[in-house]
Amino acid sequence: MKKGEASLHKLHSLTDFHRMFGLPAPRHPLVSFINIADMRYEPGALPSSLIMDFYKVAYKNNLCGRAKYGQDYYDFGEGGLVYTSPGQVFESPVGSPTEGYMLLFHPDLLLSYQLANTIRSFGYFSYAANEALHVSEQEKKIIMKVFDIIDEELNGRIDDFSQDVIISQIELLLNYSNRFYKRQFITRKAVVNEQLLKIEQIIDAYLNDDKAVSQGLPSVQYLADQVNLSPGYLSDMLRTLTGQNAQQLIQHKLIEKAKELLSTTERSVAEIAYQLGFEHPQSFTRLFSNKVKMSPVVFRHSFN
Repeated sequence: MKKGEASLHKLHSLTDFHRMFGLPAPRHPLVSFINIADMRYEPGALPSSLIMDFYKVAYKNNLCGRAKYGQDYYDFGEGGLVYTSPGQVFESPVGSPTEGYMLLFHPDLLLSYQLANTIRSFGYFSYAANEALHVSEQEKKIIMKVFDIIDEELNGRIDDFSQDVIISQIELLLNYSNRFYKRQFITRKAVVNEQLLKIEQIIDAYLNDDKAVSQGLPSVQYLADQVNLSPGYLSDMLRTLTGQNAQQLIQHKLIEKAKELLSTTERSVAEIAYQLGFEHPQSFTRLFSNKVKMSPVVFRHSFN
């Protein structure tokens, strides 16, 4: 297949993935551990985009060095992890295979295990590729130990306990990833504070320029687009450092603007609701009352 003949190609099984990238058939139909250097493919022959029916966790050495975040750079030079969930579209690799490792596992592997339900709580599976987890030397060692155990299980004699061990290691890997992402948000706190100020300015401008009148309430997707982050990464970053996710920050700014308008203008509650982007005044009154513990009318009267 020449690149461009099909813009999107779907890989239904791990066997499909192994075949496309010139690898031997997987030892287990539902889980595979791959040394990326072993992949054999011609980039020009790949479809431009891929979509998989399984999870992928990839560690790549070429993420090391100074990585750009917004207008700044941060250093964690031991490489990084990228996470993909079933149904996500991603671009095919270009150039020769890089150094690193890749863990693939099908959702069916998790059936009858608690992880089948809890895996949805690991938000980094929705992050963009440029929001990879950059790890330190010590964190890399931990990740590699988990990978080694999974690899040993797949290359050893499969028995009644193999799947239990592999799934427990996948869960351990995901929990460590959660911890390391929290660290990443914290170590980048100065940059994040700059981003937070920018986000607040974006919301203020949106409300002050009456964009809400024509475009409705500011959305998490709108904010994420303005700062070049995915909605999930933006919310998790804000929650870690401020205790509020992106939607809660938007609501906070809406309430502050509403308080300003209620206390300094004579506009009706309905007019203020429409100015802030609410389609129905009742929705505004309900949100305001829930956050302020008094209705907009009572709040206004408290200033008279």
